[in-house]
Amino acid sequence: MKQISIICLFFLFCAGASAQETKAELYHPEADAKADIENAVQKAGREGKHVFLQIGGNWCSWCLAFNGLVTSNDTLRNYIAENYEVVHVNYSKENKNEAVLASLGYPQRFGFPVFVILDGQGNRLHTQNSAYLEEGKGHSAKEVLSFLKAWSPSALDPKSYQ
Repeated sequence: MKQISIICLFFLFCAGASAQETKAELYHPEADAKADIENAVQKAGREGKHVFLQIGGNWCSWCLAFNGLVTSNDTLRNYIAENYEVVHVNYSKENKNEAVLASLGYPQRFGFPVFVILDGQGNRLHTQNSAYLEEGKGHSAKEVLSFLKAWSPSALDPKSYQ
């Protein structure tokens, strides 16, 4: 019985370590956020999309939960893929990306995660406090989709209103 308990503890430890590794891959403190954003803007401009900046860190459970929602919900995942280039901008003790966040109007003032929408030329269109997208102990798929639609390229295209 003692051996079974030890084996179970070992597997639980390994599963926990594996989950930690997966979480640690979302935000990269060593990344060059400025270059990543510039590349996303160029690609978005060529493809008629906007850029969706998810700003947060691996330490932030709400950041990870939001990403889990938008990557596991088919409607959200597909809508984002069709309309946005996504960049995860790290904010952590290792790298606060202060110059990048200053250039974006200090979005961290809203807490984390915080979202910034840029157009295909790199102009900041909107900064979103994610608290307004929450529902219960997570984010509302309906509110997130509404937010994404409100700042999509077609929503800001004057031809959509003729």
